[in-house]
Amino acid sequence: MKIGILSRNPKIYSTHRLTKAALARGHSVRVVNPLRCYMDITSAKPMIHYKDQRLNDFNVIIPRIGASITYYGSAVLRQFEMMGVYSLNESTSITRSRDKLRSLQILSRSGIGLPTTSYAHSTKMTEKLIKMVGGAPCVIKLIEGTQGKGVILAETSKAAESVIDGFRQMKAHFLVQEFIKESSGCDIRAFVIGDKVVASMMRKAKEGEFRSNLHRGGSAIPVEISEEEASMAVNAAKVLGLNVAGVDLLRSSRGPLVLEVNSSPGLQGIETSTGLDIASMIIEYIEENFENYHRGHYLG
Repeated sequence: MKIGILSRNPKIYSTHRLTKAALARGHSVRVVNPLRCYMDITSAKPMIHYKDQRLNDFNVIIPRIGASITYYGSAVLRQFEMMGVYSLNESTSITRSRDKLRSLQILSRSGIGLPTTSYAHSTKMTEKLIKMVGGAPCVIKLIEGTQGKGVILAETSKAAESVIDGFRQMKAHFLVQEFIKESSGCDIRAFVIGDKVVASMMRKAKEGEFRSNLHRGGSAIPVEISEEEASMAVNAAKVLGLNVAGVDLLRSSRGPLVLEVNSSPGLQGIETSTGLDIASMIIEYIEENFENYHRGHYLG
């Protein structure tokens, strides 16, 4: 197969590993920076151009679209889909998962356990937002934030009110979320491919930090997860329409809770901590499912 990887940098660990795994299995691979693509949007023959070339020979696209370029990257991916190219994760699923509020609403509708979350526009609702999630301490997070950025733990109600007021002055969209004390600065990343969790790791925040993201200095070790946790992770990815996802779980006194679902999960932390070849598993999944893909099924 001819595989295109949408990524801004071929040297990034995840992009490099996917390229290496695909080449090892006999496929041709090209890394394409989506920001350098431009599109010919026509009903007769939609096309994507890259520099001075037409990109019309890919069988498969693997999107590795960073959060900062979600809008344009998804537009490029959508154009490939309009051309009948199989995408590992479709554009609608990526944009759905990147919107924290929308993804939580979808997960909630499907009955998937979540931390109690509140959202409002009016400044008059600040006190009620905090009470709705059980009071302080509580977590306040920007809807557009990733990798732990824009996530603040407010230890007191006064601190929470100050942070909320600050975000409102910035005209930023944010959520107020219950703080799960018993998680003790740990969460679980369950790596989902298709209908199963292929690997899982526990991430622990560094001392003095509550965010467990590896980009924030957290550490990771492999961990065995329960059938309930694995089922929840698979279901979370499925209801958002993702074939490959990193599902972040918290262990709470009322059972596992989904914290977030990542549509472009990094491979370095999970491969390093578990010793598993996740990149090859992803390529194998593509091989198994490509033949079942019906061209022209994309509805927008």
